[in-house]
Amino acid sequence: MELLGIDVGGTGIKGAPVNLETGELVHERYRLPTPDAARPEEVAQTIKEVVEHFKWQGPAGVGFPAAVQKGIVRTAANIHKSWIGTDAAALFTQVTGCPMYVVNDADAAGLAEMAFGAGRGQAGVVIMITVGTGIGTALFVDGILVPNTELGHIEIRGKDAESRSSDAARQRKELSWEEWAGKLSEHLKRLENLFWPDLYIIGGGVSKSHEKFFPYLKLRTPVVVAQLLNQAGIVGAALYAKSKL
Repeated sequence: MELLGIDVGGTGIKGAPVNLETGELVHERYRLPTPDAARPEEVAQTIKEVVEHFKWQGPAGVGFPAAVQKGIVRTAANIHKSWIGTDAAALFTQVTGCPMYVVNDADAAGLAEMAFGAGRGQAGVVIMITVGTGIGTALFVDGILVPNTELGHIEIRGKDAESRSSDAARQRKELSWEEWAGKLSEHLKRLENLFWPDLYIIGGGVSKSHEKFFPYLKLRTPVVVAQLLNQAGIVGAALYAKSKL
């Protein structure tokens, strides 16, 4: 079975048809820049271009950087505030003419890793953390997703956690990998004490440099690097659409 997966990011909107038996992209992914203001209609039109590039006519999944309940966007930490309350699934369906199913982007990446990557076959509590401009999380219990956890936004030392432990924060503050790993460890220790995970999976852009900071993480939970890298959001979005059919 093949379905189209689309990943909406802060700088790019990427998509490709996915073989849902293997988790592999059927065609090379297609990427367009995310519109500057990234308002609903602008993003919908860009998604339409991705759909038309592949001449896609069936159902598709979209990973989106917000908490999403039944297709409706509930938060806007890193997107335009006009998204809050927007029925993204209905909007994308109307604009593209294809049935669209929308899921939180970190949840999408987690679905992919649990099906085809570092979390495959892992029982117990697994937390996927995507670290880049912000921090996204996906929580799984015996392989079942607990959606929209948004654990990147818990409060640590009076601040939104991702403002201290994201890769953007590392670059902005010009921290060494060891200094930054201390802040990330503090964040993940808080999650340890709340959820007692059996495994952490670290993904997102910073995972490409995992060998530079993994040795400095001070945690009781095993930590592994995500395996699907920049394909995870696309694959997970397609998996989510499949689950809704």
